Amino acid sequence: MRQILLREGAKELTYEIRGIVKKAEQISKLGQQIYWENIGDPIQKHNKMPDWMKEIIIDLLRDNNTYGYCHSKGVLETREFLANETNQLGGTQITADDILFFNGLGDAISKLYQFIIPTSRVIGPSPAYSTHSSAEAAHANHHPITYKLDPDNNWYPDMDDLYLKVKYNPNIVSILIINPDNPTGMVYPKEILERMVAIAKEFDLFLVSDEIYTNITYNGAESHPLSTVIGDIPGIAMKGISKELPWPGARCGWVEYYNRDKDPEFDKLCNTLDDAKMIEVCSTKLPQMAIPRIFSDERYKTYRKDINETIGNRSKVIADILGEIPQLKFNHTNGAFYNTIIFEEGVLKPHQKLKIANPEIAELVESKWITEGMSLDKRFVYYLLASKGVCVVPISSFCSDLQGFRVTLLEEDESLLQDIFTKIKEALIEYFES
Repeated sequence: MRQILLREGAKELTYEIRGIVKKAEQISKLGQQIYWENIGDPIQKHNKMPDWMKEIIIDLLRDNNTYGYCHSKGVLETREFLANETNQLGGTQITADDILFFNGLGDAISKLYQFIIPTSRVIGPSPAYSTHSSAEAAHANHHPITYKLDPDNNWYPDMDDLYLKVKYNPNIVSILIINPDNPTGMVYPKEILERMVAIAKEFDLFLVSDEIYTNITYNGAESHPLSTVIGDIPGIAMKGISKELPWPGARCGWVEYYNRDKDPEFDKLCNTLDDAKMIEVCSTKLPQMAIPRIFSDERYKTYRKDINETIGNRSKVIADILGEIPQLKFNHTNGAFYNTIIFEEGVLKPHQKLKIANPEIAELVESKWITEGMSLDKRFVYYLLASKGVCVVPISSFCSDLQGFRVTLLEEDESLLQDIFTKIKEALIEYFES
């Protein structure tokens, strides 16, 4: 081409969660059965939306109004309902105008970072959820800036690390919180959130809280939404229905603006996001219309309580199988439906491997997949996939210096859940001994 087409930040757009699917598909064609533990899609793991929810959606399909455009910010009735839900928590109060719908949180994340000037940075947790870290790095044309989550302290943030990075990097304008956290399954204690609010206040920042898993907690944990702790600091909460109903194919998420009147620059950002959605006309209407009807149904809380309890039981099954392996740092999860498992320092070696029964797959892995200098956790993940058919994601792909892998807590078949994680355990033991 007569000119370079791509900006420098384009190379930061990576998504190993789905990238590893290509390799799994390769060996599936060669006869290997695949057990998908790479992505948080409840539907893929045979979780079904309850029939009573489907009936609500079917009734909406009979309404001609469903098929037209809605307000560019989203269906007014739904925004009013959600504003009331947030206000009943007793924290920062909002109106329907403080809510903006997107076609999934991926859309919201992309738009947020797109309109912040490249020299302004959003610091986020590490290990990082790839959609946030990639979008932030792409907008800045530089590697993402992160604060550490500590596997030796329940995956809680290293607050000294966060404070010093904010203090000595004046380009940081915002702190990202993912609560409950993906990929670790950690739920932020209220006192840590309050310290983050204090840092934002001291350095004149705004906060972003990804709360897509806010109603998915278990084992006695409770999540604290940003609105309940933020006080008078500007902030954005990101929410959606993809994991909670579950309805990931709806691509329906929204943001809530807090205290936009407290800072003119933050207000400009909120207005810009509103204007960007206006140019697109609106987001998908059907799932928006379903939200008040589903969330206000008397069956919903019982449904969510039962599902959360089931996920908590799965977390205990996984802990029983993997929790006592001495070469691993294993933390119990309390929210979302993931567990990040870390290798103790020094246990991974560049010569380690697993036996691969299929010679074609073995040739593919060892001649093409395994490359010199690749991260050692990715090396293990590739061998696990090729040998046992279990597809997980290396933690080095989550913008982290740690070595480990992320699994999901979504398998509906309890005997299959046991089988999958027993395969992982057997693979770990063989790998360490090789």
